[in-house]
Amino acid sequence: MDNLNDSFDGNISAINEEIDKILSISLAEVQQQQPQQNSRYCWVCFATEEDEEEGNDKLTWVKPCNCKGTLKWVHQTCLLRWIDEKQKGNSFKKVSCQQCQTEYIIVLPQMGLVSDLLEGLDNVIRRSSPFLAAGVFVGSFYWASVTYGAITILQVVGHDEGLRILEDTDHIFLMVALPAIPVCLVLGRMIRWEDAILRFIQNRSRKNFRMLGIILPIPEDDGENNQADNNQISRNISDTLSTTRVLCGALLLPSISNIVGRIFFSNIKNNLHRTLLGGLAFVVAKGMLKIYFKQKQFIRKKQRKIVDYTDENIQRYMQNRIIHEP
Repeated sequence: MDNLNDSFDGNISAINEEIDKILSISLAEVQQQQPQQNSRYCWVCFATEEDEEEGNDKLTWVKPCNCKGTLKWVHQTCLLRWIDEKQKGNSFKKVSCQQCQTEYIIVLPQMGLVSDLLEGLDNVIRRSSPFLAAGVFVGSFYWASVTYGAITILQVVGHDEGLRILEDTDHIFLMVALPAIPVCLVLGRMIRWEDAILRFIQNRSRKNFRMLGIILPIPEDDGENNQADNNQISRNISDTLSTTRVLCGALLLPSISNIVGRIFFSNIKNNLHRTLLGGLAFVVAKGMLKIYFKQKQFIRKKQRKIVDYTDENIQRYMQNRIIHEP
């Protein structure tokens, strides 16, 4: 029994010694790792304090935000370079941390009274430049509209009569009325009365337009295409509102009206009446031709069909076919 007790005590003491060794090793590892956890680490250049000690290059460290852990420290010079990339030349632009969204406190040294005045003047010019550019654009557009309105009056009523009207009319009224001329022309050009008449004709049966059918093609009611189909086809062939086309058509209308009036109504001596009749004749003739053309497009699209995919149809329709583009 004594021998058993001695051996048991020896085993216990050996186990205690092993536990003490393990604990001492763990504490040593913790003590070695603790400085590494507290060491500074730059999140821009990924350098640590140990790298600086090895390279003998001491840089200023700063904690500019509320980040914790490895992101709270950064080199002053590295952060300044990163801020310069974000500001893009604007030294007063606010920059925040990408992680915690804390705004960096950027302190700029004083440059002196003269430099501060020049900097303030530069900021005023930079902020007011967009408004000045907009003012120049609006002013240019306004005076171009005034000039166009004056030329239109001279063209419509005649040179001598137009000059007399411009001289006798109140200048304030002219400053409002002259730029309104191109605006009214553009708004009038946007009224698509031809489409309204065409839809009215297409939505009625052939019986209601026996006389009109002599000059305007009207399709037969085949019973297959209903009212919804006709409306869909009309929308498909309707022209999209092109800005350039509207502007050109509206601004050229006075000149075209004057030319048409001189050609077809030369017996009328009054320039205003001749130009108005020329413009009315041009608008009506163009509208009727447009109605006729769109009606032909409507009939062609309404009478289209899809044939069987056979060799005969391929030979007949697919080879040397003409592609009709809108």
